[in-house]
Amino acid sequence: MLLTLSEANSSLVLLDRIAVVVDEDVIMLSEVEERLAAVKAQITANAEAPPEDVLTEQVIERLIIEHLQLRTAERAGMRVSDAELNDTIQRIAAQNNLSLSQFQQAIEQDGMSYVAMREQVRREVTISQVQQGVMGSRIEISDQEMKNFLASELGTAIVADEYRLAHILLTIPEDANASEISAVRTQALNLIARFENGESFQALAIEHSAGQNASNGGDLGWRKPFQLPTIFADITPEMAIGETKGPIKSGSGFHVITLTDKRGAKTQGQIAQTRARHVLVKPSEIRSDAEARELAENLRTEVSNSRDFEEIAKLHSEDPGSALNGGDLDWNQAGIFVPEFETMIHTLDLHVLSPVFKTSHGYHFLEVTGRRIEDFSEQFQQNMAAEYLRNQKFEEELNSWLREIREEAFVDIRI
Repeated sequence: MLLTLSEANSSLVLLDRIAVVVDEDVIMLSEVEERLAAVKAQITANAEAPPEDVLTEQVIERLIIEHLQLRTAERAGMRVSDAELNDTIQRIAAQNNLSLSQFQQAIEQDGMSYVAMREQVRREVTISQVQQGVMGSRIEISDQEMKNFLASELGTAIVADEYRLAHILLTIPEDANASEISAVRTQALNLIARFENGESFQALAIEHSAGQNASNGGDLGWRKPFQLPTIFADITPEMAIGETKGPIKSGSGFHVITLTDKRGAKTQGQIAQTRARHVLVKPSEIRSDAEARELAENLRTEVSNSRDFEEIAKLHSEDPGSALNGGDLDWNQAGIFVPEFETMIHTLDLHVLSPVFKTSHGYHFLEVTGRRIEDFSEQFQQNMAAEYLRNQKFEEELNSWLREIREEAFVDIRI
């Protein structure tokens, strides 16, 4: 039996419709309704929801801004890969103390599709990358601005190193005589000696300290100098990791401190560098692995017999980056080279010819020609200051950019 046109039309069901047109993009009604439901769920858990029309308007505006940013990403060719997305979701799961499968179950128990959640995370990561990229080109920190900030009290505090101290306090009774005070001081000295002889500072603090952090082994956590007790603030920056100071007398009693760790520009800016030169011989289609090793051994023998290293490297080394420089690799910090090369370069004495050894690149022998500690602390401080100043400007500049793209966009709200 054939249906008439009117009968066919009466059987149609409207599944979705366009809610907003944003330039060449569209936001569907289902997308608005899904976001509205999610926002309502968050609000009802914490506060009273605003009127329905106000909330809907806010959700639509947020979706418009998101679509404009995603379109910016699309035009720039930005794309979050599946591997990057998986890493992000793994981190989110770990932050919630869940395995990936447990996190997936939790998402689905909350009534959200795991696939939909993945795409939402992909959108959020993409938007974050767009914002970082755009703000990177819009936010500028002048040299004078940097100089003024570093000279300010706030700037000094921001770029200061952080120190982690462990602390033991031995109290002195209010009415203690000289003999009793001396006995407490002697007890502090005994604790220092026990620590230096290998006992755990944490265990000693738990057993003997009257400080507020005694139950945590005396750990004071990470603190900048201005956050430390005044009696420790001046001596801590000069301490080496593992060093102990005390007994330090205060109105409370005698203190013993040890520096367990430190971090920041001054600490991390002291970079150990090594300078070396090497010769590389590679196996190839016309040179077997054994022949490559034999050639490397012969070249090393020539150098050990007083043949000029630089000359051998220029004539025979197959490392194009260093051969023309006589095998010189310039100054480098740890972690630059493959593991076997790293081990050799950091264990070999100065001006000693290494044995021939193999890496993924081929057969090498090398000589360490220098070691030094280079001070990059000023550069580290400038980087920290620049990051702080950028973060201070980020929100304001981001809001300004979002207003600009919103005003420039064609938007047709149909609901």
